[in-house]
Amino acid sequence: MFSLRNTFMTVYKGRLYPNYWDMIALCLALSVISLLAWNAKQMAVPYHLGQLSSISLEPSALLGYSLRTVLRMLLAMLLSLLFTFVFATWAAKSKSAGRIIIPIIDVLQSVPILGFLSITVVGFIELFPNSMLGPESAAIFAIFTSQAWNMALGFYQTVRSVPAELKEAADMFHLSAWQRFWRIDVPFSMPGLLWNMMMSMSAGWFFVVASEAISVSNQQILLPGIGSYIAVAINSANVPAIWYAILAMLVVILLYDQLLFRPLIAWADKFKAEQVAQEREVHSWVVNMLHRTRMLRFLGNKMSRLFDTFVNAKIFLSKPESYTEIARKLRYEKWVGWMLTAIFFIVLIAAILFLGNYIFRMVPFSEFTKVLGLGLITATRVFVVVILCTLIWVPIGVWVGLRPSVAEFVQPTAQFLAAFPAYLLYPLFVVVIIKYHMNIEIWVTLLMFLGAQWYVLFNVIAGASVIPKDLLQAADNFGVSSWLRWRRLLLPAVFPYYITGAITAVGGAWNASIVAEVVRWGDKKLVATGLGAYITENSDASNFMHVALGVGMMCILVLVLNRLIWRPLYVLAEEQYQLE
Repeated sequence: MFSLRNTFMTVYKGRLYPNYWDMIALCLALSVISLLAWNAKQMAVPYHLGQLSSISLEPSALLGYSLRTVLRMLLAMLLSLLFTFVFATWAAKSKSAGRIIIPIIDVLQSVPILGFLSITVVGFIELFPNSMLGPESAAIFAIFTSQAWNMALGFYQTVRSVPAELKEAADMFHLSAWQRFWRIDVPFSMPGLLWNMMMSMSAGWFFVVASEAISVSNQQILLPGIGSYIAVAINSANVPAIWYAILAMLVVILLYDQLLFRPLIAWADKFKAEQVAQEREVHSWVVNMLHRTRMLRFLGNKMSRLFDTFVNAKIFLSKPESYTEIARKLRYEKWVGWMLTAIFFIVLIAAILFLGNYIFRMVPFSEFTKVLGLGLITATRVFVVVILCTLIWVPIGVWVGLRPSVAEFVQPTAQFLAAFPAYLLYPLFVVVIIKYHMNIEIWVTLLMFLGAQWYVLFNVIAGASVIPKDLLQAADNFGVSSWLRWRRLLLPAVFPYYITGAITAVGGAWNASIVAEVVRWGDKKLVATGLGAYITENSDASNFMHVALGVGMMCILVLVLNRLIWRPLYVLAEEQYQLE
């Protein structure tokens, strides 16, 4: 009791007692925590299959639905961040691990959301019987699959491109692998990682309907959320409900942008590799409010010291190694890497042979050739989408990234547009295509473009925003012309980020084909020729063998194209276009 009183008096005399800014920040934090806790409680209530089959289209229901959707997306984002830190770092630090992890991510990012749901939803429901945690976990996992791959590839690219002088500084200070990760890799990658996190949140919104409207045992589970609300509104052709959903999404995106991403961007601004002062700092009213507090700043300093203690704990420190120990360690890692690679390919070949034989016995050979042809048609559309994304968004992304004042305005705007489910515009396309007798085979490419374009834009903005200002000033001082400036400085600087965006845009375009090649509005339905339509049609008919064949063909095509085109470009970006 005496020590507690002395502590209180010390804090009081040191003027560390709370001020009114502490009260405001505390009320804001408690409000957010209370809402999230209430939502988390709703996710664990008991239920029975068939109970979740109705969604209210009343505008008042959107408040609770919005909270449920946001909580799912934030939980999926935490899982994606953990996945990124573990597997992307492992792939970046170990060549043998990278030869396995990156191809797996290439395949997984091409697997449609319907493919993941059809495989995992029954397992999650069996894992949590008669509990909402089953379908909720399936929805969170589906959203995770729309977020994790983009973040992992972006983080892998930035960790691989850490400047040599930072690596030399880490060697000079004898930092362990644990310390390098938190002191070098994460800070250097933070600006690009945040832009990819925003893009991943937007990708989660794009597939939120597929994540919350789940079909299992010939029954549909409609989880309370904006995605289910939109699905019901589209099926009933309820235009006012669509506008209510758009308004709710706008409010929700603006709120988590101001409360989460804007403060993170302002905080991460100090991690940019700059040698000159920036022209304009990124501001956040949340960060400014926290700077005016007393007790929260005091607690923040204590948490920072605790984090430093955690990073510098003796258990994570490495002792200096002799050349003999280093050589032995390298030989051991090489041997383990070759063993893991061999095991991976043996398992992969065995799985392909087993599944291929099973599908081949259930599906006639003519179906294989048909699916291959459909896949090539969709692949052509995907390449057209990537070309359009490159021509339109690379110049705009570089222009925005070089101007912090513009990026500050563009970021929330682009985030909302990217999060805006493009399939809400599909009913308008249905009406226009039918009215003017337009060719769905051509215009479906534009629908896929709406779902994939943002990957390129966000990654290019992230790359342009971290170009050192001293290089830009040197180009200005030497009077470098605009075309030469683009060819020698800007395009090479953003090329690694563009490749990451293009690879994820390809995966996004393949996924978008699932919802773009079959569009509905009420009782009207238009179907284009392509692999996405094949998967959607057979999924609606509960024809699992044909769905598996379509998903497998999509994975094979994406893997082959990535190996032949995108992966060599990725290696080129790593070897020749790093800022050293």
